Amino acid sequence: MKKFLFFSFFPILLLAQNNPNPGYWQQHVDYKMEVNMDVKKFQYTGKQEIVYTNNSNDTLHKVYYHLFNNAFQPGSEMDARLQAISDPDKRMVRTFKKEGKEVKESRISTLKPNEIGYLNIANFKQDGVVATTKVAGTILEVTLAKAILPKQKTTFSLDFEGQVPLQIRRSGRLSEEGVALSMTQWYPKLCEYDFEGWHANPYIAREFHGVWGNFDVKITIDKDYTIGGTGYLQNKNEIGHGYQDEGVTVVYPKKTKTLTWHFYAPNVHDFAWGADNEFIHDKLMGPNNVELHFLYKNKKDNLENWKKMQPKTAELLAFFNENVGEYPYKQYSVIQGGDGGMEYGMCTLITGNRSFGSLVGVTAHEMAHSWFQFVLATNETKHEWMDEGFTSYISNLAMNKVLPPKKPEIPYEDAFNNYIYLAKSGKEQPLSTHADRYELNMAYGISAYSKGEVFLVQLGYIIGEENLNKTIKRYYNEYKFTHPTPNDIKRVAEKVSGANLDWYLLDWTLTTNTIDYGFKDVSEINSSTTKVVLERKGRMPMPLDIIVEYADGTKEFFYIPNTLMRWEKPNPYPGIKGTVLKGWDWAYPTFTFDIPKSISAIKSITIDPENKMADINKEDNIFPKKQ
Repeated sequence: MKKFLFFSFFPILLLAQNNPNPGYWQQHVDYKMEVNMDVKKFQYTGKQEIVYTNNSNDTLHKVYYHLFNNAFQPGSEMDARLQAISDPDKRMVRTFKKEGKEVKESRISTLKPNEIGYLNIANFKQDGVVATTKVAGTILEVTLAKAILPKQKTTFSLDFEGQVPLQIRRSGRLSEEGVALSMTQWYPKLCEYDFEGWHANPYIAREFHGVWGNFDVKITIDKDYTIGGTGYLQNKNEIGHGYQDEGVTVVYPKKTKTLTWHFYAPNVHDFAWGADNEFIHDKLMGPNNVELHFLYKNKKDNLENWKKMQPKTAELLAFFNENVGEYPYKQYSVIQGGDGGMEYGMCTLITGNRSFGSLVGVTAHEMAHSWFQFVLATNETKHEWMDEGFTSYISNLAMNKVLPPKKPEIPYEDAFNNYIYLAKSGKEQPLSTHADRYELNMAYGISAYSKGEVFLVQLGYIIGEENLNKTIKRYYNEYKFTHPTPNDIKRVAEKVSGANLDWYLLDWTLTTNTIDYGFKDVSEINSSTTKVVLERKGRMPMPLDIIVEYADGTKEFFYIPNTLMRWEKPNPYPGIKGTVLKGWDWAYPTFTFDIPKSISAIKSITIDPENKMADINKEDNIFPKKQ
């Protein structure tokens, strides 16, 4: 087994910090944890040792840890936010009538002492010397016994005890579907330090950021519980539970009450697991000899859909491999648990009582996160649109192929409609807004998922579909196992296409400027010439694709470059005559060009005929205007 691990994981380790940006660095951490879980009390104790490598040029005097469990206590910041926001997450509140008014009560606010979550730390040492610690809500602040110099390593050790909260958000016990343990964000997790400094954000609502490293984790739990999660099980022929090699029969000593599961996860930035004493565990060999594991409750209503979903998961893996890049691990697990769907290293936890289409859909989305967030590990607290938006883009394309709709659909249509709704609502905030600090959950959801997806669709409109596909693959290949930023995807697109795209990234992510083009005038100059006057009513510039359909059935493509790009897109319509017009400088509110036909010879003129531009008012994108 050791030889297998060495040769399988070595290529992954070589890719660490394979980031093309000059001077790029990232921290590294190796975790060792031993955990004992009491399945009756939903409490656990553990020991943790961390070898931390400071790859920065900075001397560190403090470090910080996340204590996520502490969010699930009355009076926490998460609790306060639930009570203050006007549209709280429905999963996290109870809604009832009081004195004729609808009241939304934070579920956290009513938790009893034996229902809360907590994570307590003791005996913290640095290289064997006691260090000063302070708990501030969900953050552990550590004043080091000695500074960590640049390019130096140090070892942290601590003891911890935790209680698994009632299932409210992501992690917890006894979910609505009866899953015993959804163990996510459950351990003392070192905060990330990067070129921007420390990211010691409290756990208020959503999204995470972690340090790349290796996890060696031993979990001792009741022998009847089956575990699925991050990492490769090292002692599978001792544990059994469906993990053992073919032909191996696992027999426990008669008095065995608990089993110790030993997992190793190379080059990940989180470790999650789920466990239940009623889990069915199925295995399926997927593309490139990736083992797909499925762990779900043994409930009659679930069985058929979970069985049917498994080969679809293999198809999804193949799609992502082909259209993004090869999945770098040899295992992926789909685990029933949590409160919806959430991605983790080498696995996902999803709710399982779903229709077949919904089950495949949530698996597609969460699995796609293995590329966009767990290999391309953006800081999703700050750039959540790169995580959720890119995932939505590729998973919607995958679903269109793996489980095609009965009637042809545009996979990104909902994303455009959602974004346009938000843009017109007056409640939009820039995509640069911290994930926790959106005024409304609605605004966050549409921004992260829909506007983030539109970013890629629209990028394909700007630079061409072929260039977009090349951009995604090159982005994955160059930035995997690092922490890419928005500028990185932009620069890859520029290098692939040759276009200048700074204007696009700036307007789309740092402002709420909108796109709005339309026809101001179409008039006949003479019997052989029609003058077209276009108007830019939104503040965001774009290149324009225009299709003119003539009365005789022929078509002509007119392309108006955005001069900020210093580049022209090749004709995307093979077989249709293309004309490149002079560029439209942003400062000019109108643009005029001539069509060498009489107005009577023109059937229609359409701006953005494929609807890949997020124009907030599409009614004036067609001449003559539809009645």
